[in-house]
Amino acid sequence: MVFKKYNPGSPFEYKFIDDEYAKKFSNEQRIGNLASFFAVLAIFISCLGLFGLASFVAEQRIREIGVRKVLGASVFNLWKMLSKEFVALVMIACLVAIPVASYFLNQWLLNYNYHMQVSWWIFGGAATGALIITLVTVSFQAIKAAIANPVKSLRTE
Repeated sequence: MVFKKYNPGSPFEYKFIDDEYAKKFSNEQRIGNLASFFAVLAIFISCLGLFGLASFVAEQRIREIGVRKVLGASVFNLWKMLSKEFVALVMIACLVAIPVASYFLNQWLLNYNYHMQVSWWIFGGAATGALIITLVTVSFQAIKAAIANPVKSLRTE
């Protein structure tokens, strides 16, 4: 009523601040959703490649695995032997990727008036997640090769 009394020719327009922020960050939300989708897709494709590489390595070393098994190696020792190479590769990849990701993430956050520093534990969690995904992916082939009958693998060679 007060608005109509003092300014009758203009309609009263109001906007809530959360609507303004929603408009401002809608592009960021869309980019985040796309990035999440493609990250999951990339992880799935890399797991398929890692699974294939683990199959190839286990097949190439079937004779070595058979000899070690005949000499008394446990399934855990064989699993550790086959997984060690992949863990080393993932650690090297993390050592390269974490500083690069940290730099670009901090540069991206500088575009905002109110920004935060990214904690170290986020990168540690990502590295731990990558190691767990690697071990789960490789473990299937490593354990399959470790529990195979060594006589069959040595006889065919």
